[in-house]
Amino acid sequence: MKKIGFLSFGHWTPSRQSQARSASDALLQSIDLAVAAEEVGADGAYFRVHHFARQLSAPFPLLAAVGARTSRIEIGTGVIDMRYENPLYMAEDAATADLISGGRLQLGISRGSPEQVVEGYGYFGYEPAEGPGHADMAREHTRDFLDAIRGEGFAEPNPRPMFPNPPGLLPIEPHSPGLRERIWWGAGSRATAEWTAQQGMNLMSSTLLTEDTGVPFHQLQAEQIQRFRDAWKTAGHPGDPRVSVSRSIFPIINDMDRAYFASDAKSQDQVGQLEGGLARFGKSYAAEPEQLVKDLAEDEAIAAADTLLLTVPNQLGVDYNVHVIDSVLRHLAPALGWR
Repeated sequence: MKKIGFLSFGHWTPSRQSQARSASDALLQSIDLAVAAEEVGADGAYFRVHHFARQLSAPFPLLAAVGARTSRIEIGTGVIDMRYENPLYMAEDAATADLISGGRLQLGISRGSPEQVVEGYGYFGYEPAEGPGHADMAREHTRDFLDAIRGEGFAEPNPRPMFPNPPGLLPIEPHSPGLRERIWWGAGSRATAEWTAQQGMNLMSSTLLTEDTGVPFHQLQAEQIQRFRDAWKTAGHPGDPRVSVSRSIFPIINDMDRAYFASDAKSQDQVGQLEGGLARFGKSYAAEPEQLVKDLAEDEAIAAADTLLLTVPNQLGVDYNVHVIDSVLRHLAPALGWR
């Protein structure tokens, strides 16, 4: 069985064509979408994080709210840019959201994508070292965050505290047991996927890889997944890691689907420049269910992953996005052996 969830960027714009015209709309509709997705049988509600943009930016209040309104669905991010994060404060926020949800948090983190502003993390008070220091800073923040959520004491207690302390060094509170095993790294290359495995994190791979070997996107991503799993075994970590991939999939069931997405039926992989290097972007899938079943059966990366995240056009509104998710679950998942 494959877990199937949605991934929302939480875009909003005051345009009359958008169903999400304000930040309030985007946030409240995100909660409603998660509730409705759980009702139709989806397994996950994931949210992208972008700063300095009309999109979702502060994930933990949203995740806590979703956790309080739902009972089964996994809740997560895809991904949080660790260059912007205070690791210890984030550890408190993450544990709080996880406890509210009853241990359903699946937290995707990474170095982040190209930014809306130049060196935006600097406005948040973080200055990396010279050269490629911003990526190193993200990994340093990640290391400190992972250490903090283990629940081990490290801070010297005040000899005259306001409230009595337990003996020994003090950990970050609250602590949520098991959260460390539910951290994912968004990897954009095969080498980063191997590093992810070495750190004992799950792998999150999107519709973009920051390298190109000339093979179709899904084959390159499948190789990335295999390298991740091989590196996990070499590192000697216990258990089996999880792997998610993201896709834009739109079954054409009715005239509205056709009006919105019929043109995506001709979608192909794209190769372009990103941050000074070649990158390969995966195609979208849009067709009648019978054709989609054939097309998706050939996607080697989806077959290799245990979790599929459907990127949703959130500005089309909650009802339409529930229709898209339900269409995938109803018309595609059983025929492909995902359910």
